[in-house]
This record gives sequence, C-alpha cells and structure tokens, in this order.
Amino acid sequence: MINCQCDVCSSLDARDKRLRSSVHLQVQGKSFIIDTGPDFRQQVLTNQIRKLDAIIFTHQHKDHIAGLDDVRGFNFSLNKDMPLYGSAPVMEHLRTEYAYIFAEKNYPGIPRVIVNTIEKKPFVAEGVEFMPVEVMHNKLPVFGYRVGNLTYITDAKYISTEEKQKLLGTEVLVINALQHQPHISHLTFKEALTLIREINPRKAYLTHLGHNMGAHLDVSRLLPDHIEVAYDGLSIEI
Repeated sequence: MINCQCDVCSSLDARDKRLRSSVHLQVQGKSFIIDTGPDFRQQVLTNQIRKLDAIIFTHQHKDHIAGLDDVRGFNFSLNKDMPLYGSAPVMEHLRTEYAYIFAEKNYPGIPRVIVNTIEKKPFVAEGVEFMPVEVMHNKLPVFGYRVGNLTYITDAKYISTEEKQKLLGTEVLVINALQHQPHISHLTFKEALTLIREINPRKAYLTHLGHNMGAHLDVSRLLPDHIEVAYDGLSIEI
C-alpha cells in the first residue's frame, strides 16, 4: 500500500483526481475516443458514453492502450466491430500486446476490431476528417490530432516547424504539460506556455499533468485567463 501525502493525493478538489489522459470527441453526430488507457472502462462508465464510432490512438505506450480489451462492451451493446485508427507501429504493437484479439481462430467473446493504419497525412474516420500532427516523445513519434478548430496533443516534447504549421489557426489547443521540472519526453509547464503563445489559440487547456505539477487550483493561479488546467470530466463546446 502506498501512502502518499502530496498536495494532489490529499486534495479534496475533485479536479485533482487525475486518471490517464484520453478525450471523447463528438463531431458531426459521430463519437470518437482518442486513446484507451488503463482507466478506459471507468472513464466511459463515469461519463455515460454509450455510443462509440471509432477509437484513435496517439501512440503505443501502455498508459494509452491498456484498456483496449474493454471495447468488447461496445461490441455487445452496439453489435458492431470497432474501427481502430493508428500508425503502423501502433497497430503492430497492438497485435503483439493483444495477440488473442488478432488470432486467426477467434475465441468467443474477445474484442472485435477493424484495423485502419494511418500515415502523417489527413484521413477520414467515419466521415470525419482528422489531421495527424507528429510530435516527438523523446525519440518516439506520436500523433496529435486536429479536428476542425480543435487540436489535441499529448506526450509531446518537441514539434517541428513543419508540423507546427498544422496548428496555426486552431481555436482550441489541448497540450500536455507534465511538471515544472525539466523532463526528457514531456513538455514542462513553461515549455507548454511558450508553445501556446507561439500558436496563439483562442483557448488552451493543459493536460497529462503529473502529481509533481501540483494541485489544480495552485496551477490555475499561474495561468492567464485564456489558458486553463483540464480535468477529468471537463466538457467544452466549439
């Protein structure tokens, strides 16, 4: 048993109860989830997400794929195979991590999925266009996504000048900011704010915060009005 006494763990503010990063998008009548981390089932139940048209992955790290097995609930309730979208390395990793899902002889009741391999160019998922934005997570390429005027980026440390061009004009930017101290594979608080100033969205949200970042209220006090700390259950409309 771990007895943590940090400000975040001991906080009574519901916004400090941080599960793994994910986002639910409702666009043009379609429902998408980006990343199925270990908390996927809990997040879906808590937010009463009953319809899901597709799942889109940013990268293959465990905290972004570990909940995929629970997609079977949607297979049963919607009576459909679930489309998955991700890069070739992500799909290769899923085939290894979840070999039983992709086996030639399917065991009854396993998750049913449809693989769609994407590249670093626009693609259409269930009638909705997504623009991948490649960022670097230390040495690992990760996809953020722009959908209309919203851009969602997690697990970024570096974004090339070419890829930043895809962000220009976005109205709402969701970007990771792990902690205040330097980190090898995540943007720090200051680095995230620098990027936000460069892109200049109307509104920005910080996500993928670690406990070392501090409590929601304390971080919020450091931010200008157009930047907020995202929290579990936050809903925005564009």
